[in-house]
Amino acid sequence: MKKIYAFAIALALLLTAAGCGKTPAPASSSPASPAAAGKVINVGVVQLADNSAFTDMREGFIAEMRLLGYTEDKMAFDCKSANGDTATLNSICQAMAGAKKDFIVTIATPATQAMVNLDSGIPVFFISVSNPVAAGVITDMAKPDKNATGTSNAIPVSEMFKLSDTLTPGCKTYGLIYNTGETNSVSTAKNAKDYMDKNGLSYKEAVVTSSSEVQQAAQKLSGEVDAFFIPNDSMVQSAMPQLAEAAKDAKKPIYGSSAAMVQSGAFATISIDDKTIGAKTADMADKYLKGTQVAQIPAVVVSDFTTVINQTTADAIGVTVPQNVLSSATLLK
Repeated sequence: MKKIYAFAIALALLLTAAGCGKTPAPASSSPASPAAAGKVINVGVVQLADNSAFTDMREGFIAEMRLLGYTEDKMAFDCKSANGDTATLNSICQAMAGAKKDFIVTIATPATQAMVNLDSGIPVFFISVSNPVAAGVITDMAKPDKNATGTSNAIPVSEMFKLSDTLTPGCKTYGLIYNTGETNSVSTAKNAKDYMDKNGLSYKEAVVTSSSEVQQAAQKLSGEVDAFFIPNDSMVQSAMPQLAEAAKDAKKPIYGSSAAMVQSGAFATISIDDKTIGAKTADMADKYLKGTQVAQIPAVVVSDFTTVINQTTADAIGVTVPQNVLSSATLLK
């Protein structure tokens, strides 16, 4: 009798264990999320170069994570810059993957491509990739794949040229300086050329392969164009002070693609605040840490545009900004 009773108990325990094993996890759970483990979350931050735009994006991301409750005792950041060198960028990404970071934050297109292409299995949250699908980092904005998602910074090309018509109405020929190795630059330059072709404007372009070539390209084009339009190019951005100096000498306005370019000496832009776009990517990372799968966090296009004008540059090139523009613009000096 005792043997039968013991067998019955053992059988009941076995059936109970089997039933627990079949219980599905809640749909919102994310077994890959490190938050539930109660450990310090280690985050890698990767960027191709150091410039004020990337710094603001990075700081915007970190500040938002802190506001969301990920204090220093809960989240540690390992921030690396490749200083403009692609080989170094690839080495940094490989090191981040080897360190098994809980997730990686990539700033702009080149760093995002380098990290995603490793297929490391580590979630990637990107900041400010102009065209994620064309760049190959995801194939669908609404349903991101490749274990990556993030924010896209739309460049309002038509609005930029309308701003130029308002501030410097005599401009008919524009100089484009960009690096064809950056997908985001090529895409924005193409959109600009398409707009100019349709609206009776002309352009001259100079392709650069290093930041050291930017000033010479600007000096060459200055005698051939009325103004410059600079795509969202990290290589050119890093040389913006030199580009701005050449343009000031020639009394030519530069319309840049970010507020950081204007801060560095360009004349004006209509753009997204870099800290804001960093913060929006942080909100997406927070969703992942709270249990949402990366593939269930759509990539988003951020379009909170602001007109930014450099007053010092305006004075240097002899442009008077209309009061109706000043009243709604952010003015830098």
